[in-house]
Amino acid sequence: MNDEGGRMNGKPRDIGERTKAFALRIIRLYVSLPKTTEAQVIGKQVLRSGTSVGAHVREGKRSRSDAELISKIEGGLQELEETVYWLELLVGADIVKYDRMKELLEECDELIAIMVTSAKNQKIKKRAKS
Repeated sequence: MNDEGGRMNGKPRDIGERTKAFALRIIRLYVSLPKTTEAQVIGKQVLRSGTSVGAHVREGKRSRSDAELISKIEGGLQELEETVYWLELLVGADIVKYDRMKELLEECDELIAIMVTSAKNQKIKKRAKS
């Protein structure tokens, strides 16, 4: 259901805005991590991968070809999968409680589903043009 801000279920509808909001959540997570070596090493990894998803999406909007757009979407997908890995490590190493990470992991799953569908649709579109 849409609200006044163009959001669906409280989440931005536009993938660019949604991945930007995701990146901001990742930044807040990183800032809140303990200052232990292991937390900071894993945290920097999740910070890098989690914030680059939106950059791939934004770059894709300026693609010069279908192939370039597909490449950017798939690059964003790779970063999302890597982000999930680092988030799972934070939980598995007992650095962050699962309850605190649950919504962020769910958002990863939703973004992955959206981007997989987008990549598939772009590939179909590209084949239709050929």
